[in-house]
Amino acid sequence: MQRMTNTETIEGRIFQHDLELKTVQNAQSANYGKPFIQGNIEVATDEAGLNVVKTHYTYVSETTKNGGKNGTFANLKKIIEEGKTWIADGKENATLVQLSPSIALNDFYTSDNSGNEQLVSEKRNEGGFVNFATSINEDESKRTKFITDVVITGVKHIDADPEKNIDNDYAIVRGAIFNFRNDILPIEFVVRDAGGMKYFENLEATPSKPVFTQVWGNIVSLTKVVTYSQESAFGEDAVRTSKRTTKEYLITGARKSPYDFGDEKVLTAEDLTKAQQNREVYLADVKKRQDEYKAQKAANTPSPAAAVSTVATGSFNF
Repeated sequence: MQRMTNTETIEGRIFQHDLELKTVQNAQSANYGKPFIQGNIEVATDEAGLNVVKTHYTYVSETTKNGGKNGTFANLKKIIEEGKTWIADGKENATLVQLSPSIALNDFYTSDNSGNEQLVSEKRNEGGFVNFATSINEDESKRTKFITDVVITGVKHIDADPEKNIDNDYAIVRGAIFNFRNDILPIEFVVRDAGGMKYFENLEATPSKPVFTQVWGNIVSLTKVVTYSQESAFGEDAVRTSKRTTKEYLITGARKSPYDFGDEKVLTAEDLTKAQQNREVYLADVKKRQDEYKAQKAANTPSPAAAVSTVATGSFNF
């Protein structure tokens, strides 16, 4: 199995962050009491502050595995202590950064209306180096880049539908990528270029006949501001705004010739089967830890408050 590619480059101004310096609280851990940094950095990658891309840091330790100083920890700590953000300090004062995370998944379970638990796997940008920059690429489209190997198992064509706010045709590329541990990550990408849609649809990839290749593109996380106005019986109308963010990983290119799927040095069906089995074990652990957390939370929940008396209909004494 080859070494898998899964890298990103995100550059721009720090929009906001919730980074925190913590210490390991698990007394059974070899790192008990040692500092680490956790949280998110949101980077505005355009000049209007609408394409804001978030990167998550789960656990960044002060030292590397070899005992040396961790430059990423030092830079994150500097952001906490000295960093300027677009939100708090203004666009012109915001700290310029270049991040190099990887595409990852945030897996968790949620209950539907019937009480059945469903797996949710949200794409997110995870970890990587953090560097300060003195300038950023003049071409905004090149400030959010990804390149990754992907096993494609299907392509779905979506037709334009103005009633559903779909202005143009596009395609969804379904399959899986890998992280640095070679864990398999089910994922979907979007293709909007007409030539790209035709290319991927002509691959005729299926779950039983997957296509293994490499793709690259941009992360588009646009915030759309919508203004609503309600006419008043007198005086000024009531005006309110709401923000809606849409995020997609947009493919803009692909390897000219797919990899040789089946080659032991590249990727085989046995490799995929093993990776899928490992993911099922991982998801079972996620479910177990989430159930344990819910049980502990329920045990620590105070008793319900005393019953509240009802109010008779039709008599309102405020």
